[in-house]
Amino acid sequence: MPSSPQIPGVRCVWAGNNELYQAYHDKEWGVPQHDEHALFELLILEGAQAGLSWITILKKREAYREAFDNFDAARIAGYDERKMQSLLQNSAIVRNRLKLQSTVINAQKFLAVQNEFGSFDAFIWHFVGGRPLQNNWRTFAEVPASTATSDAMSRELKSRGFKFVGSTICYAFMQATGMVNDHTTDCFRHSQLK
Repeated sequence: MPSSPQIPGVRCVWAGNNELYQAYHDKEWGVPQHDEHALFELLILEGAQAGLSWITILKKREAYREAFDNFDAARIAGYDERKMQSLLQNSAIVRNRLKLQSTVINAQKFLAVQNEFGSFDAFIWHFVGGRPLQNNWRTFAEVPASTATSDAMSRELKSRGFKFVGSTICYAFMQATGMVNDHTTDCFRHSQLK
C-alpha cells in the first residue's frame, strides 16, 4: 500500500488557501538566504510590493524574472531609457516608473556594496549578527511591521543611495530571507527553522 503524501501541519494564517502562497510559505519564507542572486531578487521584489499585496508580486514573479534578465544585477545596472520604455510597456509587471528606475539604481548600489564588502550577503547579514533572529509570536497580529533593526538597515541602505527601502520593506525583506524567523509558534515551519 503506497504511503500518503506528507501533509504539513498548521501554517501561518497569512498563507491562507492560495497554493502559490502556501508553496512560498512552506519552502521559501523565513529560510536563511545567503545566495547573492536570490538576495538581490528579493530586495527588488519587496520594493516592487510597496503599496501592493505580496501575492500580487508573487503572481508576477516569473514575469519579473523574464523582464529583468533573471535579476542579473550587472545587466540591470546598465539599463538605459530605451529599456525603461520597454519595461513600461510590459503589462506582466507593475509598470510604475519610480519602481522600475529604482531597480536600476538598486542594481548599481548592490554592485557597489558587493565591491566594498566582498558580498551583499556579508553586508546585509551583519544587521542580525550573521544569525537569524528567533521570534516566538503566538499570533500573526503580534508580528511587527518594522523593528529597530529594520530601521537601521533602512537608514544604511538609503545612505548608500538605495530606493524603496523603507523600514517596513526592509523588515519584509528580513522575513523573506530568513534573517528573522517570524513564523508563528503554532506553524509547522517555526520549529523547523529554529
